[in-house]
Amino acid sequence: MFLIVSRQALVDTPFSTVVCAPVYSARHGLATQVDIGADEGLRHESSVHCDELASLPKSLLTNFVGRLAPGRIPELDRALAAALAIDPASLDTSSW
Repeated sequence: MFLIVSRQALVDTPFSTVVCAPVYSARHGLATQVDIGADEGLRHESSVHCDELASLPKSLLTNFVGRLAPGRIPELDRALAAALAIDPASLDTSSW
């Protein structure tokens, strides 16, 4: 299972791939992981692993399972920043 982390503008284009983070039942409490579960539509508690980003063909992403609530996006952003060694304080997100 994967969580699409590409921006919606890219998802809506003809490009054939999107960046995704795998979702596993293993949870280690790392800064690069986001805990998810039933609130997001999953059957059991899991974790998004932002240290394992992959570019996947959209054609392989066929079964919608759930979604991360908009209020949880900053948590995902922090995990992605940690995985990519980006200082979140240095980002100007006003234009996003």
